[in-house]
Amino acid sequence: MRQENQYSPWLIAQKQLEKVDQYLHVDKNILARLKNPDRVLKVYLPVKMDNGEVKVFEGFRSQHNNARGPYKGGIRFHQNVSEDEVKALSMWMTWKCAVANIPFGGGKGGVIVNTKELSQGELERLSRSYIDAISPIIGENIDVPAPDVHTNPQIMSWMIDEYMKVTGKREFGVLTGKPQNLWGSAGRTQATGRGGVFVLDSLLKELNMVAKDTTIAIQGLGNVGYWFAKLAYDEGYKIIALSDSKGGIFNEQGLDPEKVLEFKNKTGSVINFPGSKNISNSELLELKVDILVPAAIEEVINEGNANNIKAKAVIEMANGPVTPEADEILSKRGIISVPDILANSGGVTVSYFEWAQDKAGYFWSEEEVNQKLKKIMVDAFNNVWSIAKDKNINLRISAYILAVSRVVEAMKLRG
Repeated sequence: MRQENQYSPWLIAQKQLEKVDQYLHVDKNILARLKNPDRVLKVYLPVKMDNGEVKVFEGFRSQHNNARGPYKGGIRFHQNVSEDEVKALSMWMTWKCAVANIPFGGGKGGVIVNTKELSQGELERLSRSYIDAISPIIGENIDVPAPDVHTNPQIMSWMIDEYMKVTGKREFGVLTGKPQNLWGSAGRTQATGRGGVFVLDSLLKELNMVAKDTTIAIQGLGNVGYWFAKLAYDEGYKIIALSDSKGGIFNEQGLDPEKVLEFKNKTGSVINFPGSKNISNSELLELKVDILVPAAIEEVINEGNANNIKAKAVIEMANGPVTPEADEILSKRGIISVPDILANSGGVTVSYFEWAQDKAGYFWSEEEVNQKLKKIMVDAFNNVWSIAKDKNINLRISAYILAVSRVVEAMKLRG
């Protein structure tokens, strides 16, 4: 489990809120509420393993704020999950939904587990056990979970089935990120990456740059990193570096993300991809590129390497990839950092579309989903950019001003 330290996600989340309050001067009573989640549920999950033994796993669900709508946020299955982490992620979800201006608050859940050590049957029983445990506090108008790290549409399918059995409610909208055959939305798989590319396109317009002359390095080739890379490549951007957890590759002439993923699926890593040079993940972050995209884990850009970043702009597709100290350094050096609560909000936006379609019982085409996603992402970027220019501040503070002010206004209106 993660130990609380100066880079604890929860302490970072609170520090970010305190920083934006210097601009907003929020009522101290409202600020005190926002600095803590409304509720954190800790659960112990008994799971019968394939060998007949019962193993008990520890899990959490944090509900940060619901002033603007039901709590919303993913469920992650990972050995480093902690209460500290899910609290931070639930707060960030509150801001993310507010920046995108979608009618949700923030929530997050997780289970401490290494899914690589589980069989398919054990994974299903764990998924069902978790949703059993949190079922009293979720619902399509209360709290709407979704996939996150090491969870997927299949796990959502088991969970929706279990939720209906336990509660007797036919609420398909209680979970998003479901397969389309179970009331999922078209375009959900690519949504986070696609939303990030819409943000990239908007940034380039402001910087008077064009795609074909823009070099990009992407750390992380999971779902988010891959779809960002592929969709950007399809638009003509030059992807010169990609990486996974084992290392990275570099080719100044450009890389085709689809071919790299095929190679990774065959060999287990991007390392040794034909025609490329192997580099480390830390080297990738310090390449001289136009756009750097951390799309893997948190805190990769920190006080130790922020002075070595050579990109013109950072687009934060991972959650919390830049520490507050690093953010200050990048800002002073004139490097634009598009914050995670804006850059990667495409996923939760299409989750909102899925929820809306489920409640209506009427589904949209992928083209319609993508058109609606583009409008929301472009509007969100333009709003954040406008505040930043008006107040002469960086994009993170601007995004937080926009998000926190919307949440505070909703809290005041509700009394």
